[in-house]
Amino acid sequence: MSTESASPAALPVVSPLTLKAAVLLLKAQAVVVGAIAIFLVFKDLTSTPTDLGVALSLTVFTVLASAVIYAIARALGNHRGGARAPGIVVQLMLLAIGYYMIEGGLAWLGIALIVLGVAVIGLILAPPSTRALGYGPQENDAA
Repeated sequence: MSTESASPAALPVVSPLTLKAAVLLLKAQAVVVGAIAIFLVFKDLTSTPTDLGVALSLTVFTVLASAVIYAIARALGNHRGGARAPGIVVQLMLLAIGYYMIEGGLAWLGIALIVLGVAVIGLILAPPSTRALGYGPQENDAA
């Protein structure tokens, strides 16, 4: 059997550079949020919170956020098209966080978060990433 008769679905899909970069940045975000979660666990264990329920719920939310961001990164890395929208939603949330950082007096951090969010959205929506995720015409399709 020649390789020419192999179906396109059987051929391995190579990740374009844009998708690889988006996945790398999402995994880095998951690591940073995970580090924040570890810090929150430390603070929960060593301080006397005025409201333990709020402290624990914030910690649990942060742990879950880290896991979700990592899961989205893995799914995009595995060319799961359904992870594209959640990846964009997470970055839109990052834009809102960046805006409130600027409003709160941490302009340098807010601007960095906004730039990061816009960059990841751009990488996810870039035509090579879009094709690799199964949207739009593929490169080997006849025009």
